[in-house]
Amino acid sequence: MSATPELAIHAAEPVSRRRTGRVALLSVAAGVLLAVLWSFEFVDHTIGDTVANALLGRDAKATAIGGALAGLVFAFVSGLAGTFTACNVAVMASIGPMGHAGSGARRLVHAALRPIGWLALGMVSVSAVYGFAGVLIGDALPQLSTATAAGMPVRLLQSVIVFGVIGLAFAYLGLASLGFVPDPFATRPTARVITLGALVGGFLIGRPYPLFNELFHWAADRGNPLYGAAAFVLQSLGNIVVVSALFLLLMLGTRGRFLTWLGSDRQRTLVISGAMLLALGVFEVVYWDVRVPALFGHGWFPTMPYNE
Repeated sequence: MSATPELAIHAAEPVSRRRTGRVALLSVAAGVLLAVLWSFEFVDHTIGDTVANALLGRDAKATAIGGALAGLVFAFVSGLAGTFTACNVAVMASIGPMGHAGSGARRLVHAALRPIGWLALGMVSVSAVYGFAGVLIGDALPQLSTATAAGMPVRLLQSVIVFGVIGLAFAYLGLASLGFVPDPFATRPTARVITLGALVGGFLIGRPYPLFNELFHWAADRGNPLYGAAAFVLQSLGNIVVVSALFLLLMLGTRGRFLTWLGSDRQRTLVISGAMLLALGVFEVVYWDVRVPALFGHGWFPTMPYNE
């Protein structure tokens, strides 16, 4: 079965500015609301720790990593367990762009697997380099520090910077899809997915997730940069298991009708991709650059009763 012909986005009529204006405002509001409602206790501990403990068959936090092979297994499992954490949930915005990148393939299986491969390529290129460099740099990295500055853990300062930049990048790509700013990937859907993959790989540079922190310390203590690169690659691959499975389900489970639906209306295609990228980009910026500092007395942010 063949997939839908490649989306000729650049050749279609421009998207209605009024429509995209409403979508942009709603997306920004959704990102801010998500940052307000987000419960890191539920996502990190109730979901993340439960998944990791179940897959590893032990208390992932309380039990030391038992060896090199166990460390690699821990890397993948902790990546999967951290799928929906605040430092990874933005990966869900890649589904729309992945559909664009797969739309030119002649075979449905190729259309389903090719975008996942491009996403993984961009991601692995960053996570492998950071794992290699991270082991060489070791405790000099703020991410591994136990120190504080201005009453805030130094490792979280790195998170604030990294996720602020990545969030802005996601938001820009969302605005570009909606037509508000120049789109460098307007006719290069594959390059868009690879870039999103690189941004996902960059999540590791700022990730404060406790299970990842444990893995990072373990890899740094071993002193082998190649091992660090392998562990970080597995961590990143674990991060995209759910979004890859969801994309495959949409592609193969609908026997190509997802691509047909996606390509039948250009405005719908751009609005879906732009809305998800913008909403999750705004979430990352607001959560990490406003909410997190407010927890340490820098500014103010509303707190839900279940987060007190």
